[in-house]
Amino acid sequence: MKSIYIKTIIGTVILSLFLSACDDFLVEEPRSIYTPEYFKTELGVQGGLSSMYQHLRKIYGPRFYYSSTQTGTDEVTYGESANNGFFVHDFSGMAEITAENNGVGGLWNAAFPNINTASGIIENAAEVGISEDLIAEAHFFRAFDYFLLVQTFGGVPLDLGAGELKFNSSTNRTSVRNTVPEVYTKCIFPDLLIAVDDLPEEGRVIGGATKTLARLYLAKAYLTYAWWLENPNDIPTYPETSRTDPDGHDAQWYFQQAYDIAIEGIENPGPFGLQPTYYDVHIATNDRNNEMLLYADHTETSEIYNGSSLTYSGGEGTDNVCYWMMNWNYPTIRSNGVSSVVRWAGQHGGRPWTRMCPTIGAITNTFADKTNDSRYDGSFTTVWRGNWPLAGTPDETVTNANGIEVAPGEPILTILDEEPTTAIDFPAGDGPSAVGAGTLPGRSDYVIGPRNIGRKIYPTLWKLGVYRTDNEGGIGQPNAASTRPYNIAKFSELYFVAAEAAVKGATGTQSARELINVIRARAGVWRFDNNGNTIKEEDNSAAMIAATPETIDIYYILAERSREYFGEGYRWYDLVRTQTWTELAATYEICGANFSDHEPEKITRTIEPYHYLRPIPIDQLNGMEMTEEDKDAYQNPGYVF
Repeated sequence: MKSIYIKTIIGTVILSLFLSACDDFLVEEPRSIYTPEYFKTELGVQGGLSSMYQHLRKIYGPRFYYSSTQTGTDEVTYGESANNGFFVHDFSGMAEITAENNGVGGLWNAAFPNINTASGIIENAAEVGISEDLIAEAHFFRAFDYFLLVQTFGGVPLDLGAGELKFNSSTNRTSVRNTVPEVYTKCIFPDLLIAVDDLPEEGRVIGGATKTLARLYLAKAYLTYAWWLENPNDIPTYPETSRTDPDGHDAQWYFQQAYDIAIEGIENPGPFGLQPTYYDVHIATNDRNNEMLLYADHTETSEIYNGSSLTYSGGEGTDNVCYWMMNWNYPTIRSNGVSSVVRWAGQHGGRPWTRMCPTIGAITNTFADKTNDSRYDGSFTTVWRGNWPLAGTPDETVTNANGIEVAPGEPILTILDEEPTTAIDFPAGDGPSAVGAGTLPGRSDYVIGPRNIGRKIYPTLWKLGVYRTDNEGGIGQPNAASTRPYNIAKFSELYFVAAEAAVKGATGTQSARELINVIRARAGVWRFDNNGNTIKEEDNSAAMIAATPETIDIYYILAERSREYFGEGYRWYDLVRTQTWTELAATYEICGANFSDHEPEKITRTIEPYHYLRPIPIDQLNGMEMTEEDKDAYQNPGYVF
């Protein structure tokens, strides 16, 4: 295996983490060297365990891996300022995905060193007197990484140079890929079963691994493997192997296991549960709430512990910049020549990059019900309000649409929830708003209809937006990466996993409709109108439940998953798992890349069966001592080495 798999273990590293004796947080301490001998000490094992959490920042937060999980799905396409790193994931002819530009190299390069660390801990922890619940964390994270890898690339190596699932302490530049069933049955399932048995109900640290987290991932792994065994649309796998289970179980057995484990997680939640409203899940002042099972953590108090600069970011390394990607350049808005909406470090603001944007269908079809269902309002910013005093502009009011004066805090531009009955009057070019927005009679805000969104202006992801407590009445640090945690796993997904398994034939105490209605009922409860910026105490749960079809199918499950997790990095994996990517995402609508473009275009994607696996990254192939023919054989079919 290429040396990158082990260099964070035996070479120079920037940080290690250890468990502080005086509080319940993971505290990071600079350390220059990790050596194999270090794992033969209690401090070394604890440091390795804590580094499991640090490695999450290398995967969740960086831009290109995030794009690979969203761009090219029915949710997202590329934005006006995108480059090849985003074009390649759209499959609409802008660029071809290759081993060099696939965007998932960060996952590969973060996962394998962590897997090797986990194996080192598992081998040495008992010898130095580490308890089983701590060893279970290493089992969880080894399975976690392998699960991500096998979904993304197909079969991957279990032997990093010292034997299958053994800690490797020397450079090895050869590699053999295991098959998908081998990765699941030799590592993912056994490791997660140990984690379920031995992890505590409440994490040893805030955000630490727990039984509930392990149950969620075991259920997800069973569900995903069941789909792989069933293979309803004859999608190829690699390395080539028969769709049979080494343990003799069929797909239905695994669907049932997924259901049973998910229900067990729901019925034994420990300290976890659903937040009372969807808004509460994502409002930044409620981060690290009890719905969050796992997150890649950040902080605004220290650059060392945050993993990136607190004042400026170039979008590199472990910076959490996902919220930039689907944030259009709203500071371009003008009110009679005044910059009335300035860039600021607030959840409705932040740094715009315009690299990705939602499709029209996601806004108009997925989120068709914007009245009863709070999830559209709790996911997107659609109203940009005047905040010019933050930048020192003294004007008490500015002149906005239709010549009407507006004060700070009032809407300057709105993307409407529905198409208006009166046609929007759009300017010929960028117009007085400077962003091509139109007017409606009597309204003081400029407006854009939901079918007028394009690659340059669109609803932005409020739920991922930046949040700082140190703005001190000004714009704060809007050019820094987010210091919020990136949410990876949520308690709510247990309901979706169980419901999906039920749709696939699993049986038990709750039907798919009953499970989904728990989520939909919560979505109908409002406590705050996010874009209206006002308290809204309204319970539409009965209407939401009544609107749920009597018979739930996989397409309804996927639509509900999109409403619940839009833009959070789930979608590509959902469509690949269920083999519906081509069906649901082969075409989409979006307006053009100019502010003045308001007519939707229908775009066609070319998604081939081999695209259901990402290419092995070029760095891995270049680092192996193999013949060119062997490297070609190592690469997933359809991709050129």
